[in-house]
Amino acid sequence: MKSAVFHVESHAISHVGCVREINEDREYADPENGLWVVADGMGGHDAGDFASETIVQVLSSHIKHTSSAITLENNFRAAIQDAHAQILAHGARLGNKIVGSTLVGLLAYGNVSRCYWCGDSRAYLLRGDLLTRLTRDHTEVQRLIDSGALTAEEAETYPHRNAITHAIGVGPTPHLEYIDTEMKAGDAFLLCSDGLTAHLSDLEIGQIMMGRRSKEASQGLIDLTISRGGSDNVTVIVVQFAKHWNAVSPLDLPLQSYLGGK
Repeated sequence: MKSAVFHVESHAISHVGCVREINEDREYADPENGLWVVADGMGGHDAGDFASETIVQVLSSHIKHTSSAITLENNFRAAIQDAHAQILAHGARLGNKIVGSTLVGLLAYGNVSRCYWCGDSRAYLLRGDLLTRLTRDHTEVQRLIDSGALTAEEAETYPHRNAITHAIGVGPTPHLEYIDTEMKAGDAFLLCSDGLTAHLSDLEIGQIMMGRRSKEASQGLIDLTISRGGSDNVTVIVVQFAKHWNAVSPLDLPLQSYLGGK
């Protein structure tokens, strides 16, 4: 009996934007191991870019080829712990400066994915013609919305709407939330920094992604953001899953081998 296998296609683009002089965003794409990450650094030159670059470099050294979903996830979490400690130490060397990075990551195991996030970088799932936001921003404004102190309309003009409440490299331990998704053929995921969502609505994101391959969709998202002023660095990764039936993938693992939490 042949096993269902996803054919994976992904594309990543990062742009400095129209205002900033340096790009503090970084992306990491490892389709062979089923891992994609966007990191958005904060703290300015020699700080924010150090934080996001550290996350990417530590991931590249920790993630090795493996057929075990559990090992891959353990290595991912260990890499984030290691990067968190290195960023903390760098902030101390700079005179106890706050240095950090948001993070959103997609781990894919066979027909199941797990999306991790910390901060306000986001993940979306496009299934058919429906775009769903998988992540919930770790921001002051989202906390006020959740408590009922602000409406969604009021949040659009709230003066501290960009203040994040969690970041890798800030606090004693990294704060990671996750959500699991059982994937279907045709699913497309978007990972992005807030430089994208500052200019594009969820509806516009879905319209650009729909019916387009990963490279075309990624470029379309970047182009529209830049055409609207690109007030921040902007990074996107589009990951698409199609199914074929003529091979057995090392990532094709049963659902029960993945779910369960940490």
